[in-house]
Amino acid sequence: MNKIRNFSIIAHIDHGKSTLADRMIQLCEMVTAREFKDQLLDSMDIERERGITIKSQAISLPYKAKDGQIYELNLVDTPGHVDFSYEVSRALAACEGALLLIDAAQGVEAQTLANLYLAMENDLEIIPVINKIDLPAADPEGTLLQIEDDLGLDIDNARQCSAKTGVGVDEVLEAVVHLLPPPTGDVNKPLKALIFDANYDPYRGTIISCRIFEGRIKAGDTILFMSNNASYKVEEVGKFLFKKTPQKELRAGQVGYILAGVKTVSDTKPGDTITLKDDPCTEALPGFMEVQPMVFSSLYPISTDDYEDLTTALGKLKLNDAALTYQKDTSAALGFGYRCGFLGLLHLEVIQERLEREFDIPLILTVPTVSYHFYLQDGEMEIIDNPSYFPDPAKIERTEEPFIKASILMPERYMGVVMNLCMERRGENTTYHYPTPGRIELSCELPLAEVIYDFYDMLKSITQGYGSFDYELIDYRPSDLVKLDILVNGERVDALSQLVHREKARERGLHACDRLKEEIPRHMFKIAIQASIGGTVVARTNVAAMRKDVTAKCYGGDITRKRKLLEKQKAGKKRMKTVGNVDIPQKAFLAVLKSEQS
Repeated sequence: MNKIRNFSIIAHIDHGKSTLADRMIQLCEMVTAREFKDQLLDSMDIERERGITIKSQAISLPYKAKDGQIYELNLVDTPGHVDFSYEVSRALAACEGALLLIDAAQGVEAQTLANLYLAMENDLEIIPVINKIDLPAADPEGTLLQIEDDLGLDIDNARQCSAKTGVGVDEVLEAVVHLLPPPTGDVNKPLKALIFDANYDPYRGTIISCRIFEGRIKAGDTILFMSNNASYKVEEVGKFLFKKTPQKELRAGQVGYILAGVKTVSDTKPGDTITLKDDPCTEALPGFMEVQPMVFSSLYPISTDDYEDLTTALGKLKLNDAALTYQKDTSAALGFGYRCGFLGLLHLEVIQERLEREFDIPLILTVPTVSYHFYLQDGEMEIIDNPSYFPDPAKIERTEEPFIKASILMPERYMGVVMNLCMERRGENTTYHYPTPGRIELSCELPLAEVIYDFYDMLKSITQGYGSFDYELIDYRPSDLVKLDILVNGERVDALSQLVHREKARERGLHACDRLKEEIPRHMFKIAIQASIGGTVVARTNVAAMRKDVTAKCYGGDITRKRKLLEKQKAGKKRMKTVGNVDIPQKAFLAVLKSEQS
């Protein structure tokens, strides 16, 4: 066990976690030059296209240290985006130490701090690593000062490297071996293993990723899941070498996978403890804190025949992404679907893309909302995240919406435009301080509903990509909420309804009407698109009718003949409007979600 090191790489977005993992894999000679490709551990198409890590991935590296000893390094590469911080917390539960990666040009950023606190909560040993020292704008000395002043870490343990060129990566591996502690645990005690991830293989059932804390496990053992007492016979255990490699057994301190023919997706729950049925442990491991979704949206299959497939697909995705929550939902316009909870807008986009790609289910999404508190006249409090369940306005005494504390790090020159953005989004209690000369940290309390819409995109635009953003939920505060309905040809489209602050209702209504006008094709009659609060219309636009030239065959002669034909056409169109249904294309629903800039 003294030769095992379990560690994770944590950092802000784009600070080079996956590239450093690539260099480590190459140094340990896990892949040939022919097999190598950038971001080896990013296995999903979406990750490769967007250039971000979404899922944390584990790999075991056999490393020969300079003292001649061979060590087993279990590396877990993690995402950097705030929407996937739950992935990071799960990965850290399987580790004893972490490499905190910091960009030599950008310095300490918002997610650097957030991930450091996560690692500290798990009592991990932390090694600061300054990356990208080959950049022309790199300032390793200034970054070292930031590490000491802002993070309070020991700079004697800090290492410098360039993951792109490979300079200094061997020093980082030596630091992992000599500065991080080996795992603890007794091989002879009853088995105690923590599930930190899982995914579904259509041929072999659920593949369980776990960290063994005590005991040992081998093929042929009968395991027991402690949360639901389900038991299965183990078919195979193994390590995450470059490919899943079977082993005779997994022992205390190791990270690996278990195959036990688990077909029931709901039996495997990340955070659960696995033990042996014949010799169970006395108590379960603490597991993970239940995740609280921030953003809610309903997903509906375009074809109602896909509903059963969507149910199965969500179950399999939930296994691989424990932050996703869902329950059944219905809509008059779109039929049966699911109301899903996400950690943020990027999380929502990724889940939608994965459902469409991996399971081939085209979807329609409703406008994302957050959960609000409604206090009614009879003293009851209702938590509502779906506009369909908006209570009768006459019965509402007061409403509350969730507020977050946003922490924005940026160069000093963007202070003015970012302050304006926060004020536009109803920001309160703005404070700021200078962590280092030329950089400013702005703290602001904002309504979560204003942030999920397009705040992050706007922040990136106005700071030219230099602004970084992290947030945490603080409390619920009184708010004046209304339900904004969208009517097309006099019919309410429930999938486009949204809960908004009264001040923002007209602005959102105009935006939705304009976007729908662009997407709804012209019909033979004029179509009115309206946004209303109760019976009051706050915004309106029209889609003009297609017009056939009925007077083409009337040449010369009296104008009354032409007028008569036009009046006849007008009457026909009026009659058509009362019975005609408007076809709303799928992209119209998606267009309403997009901000003005996109």
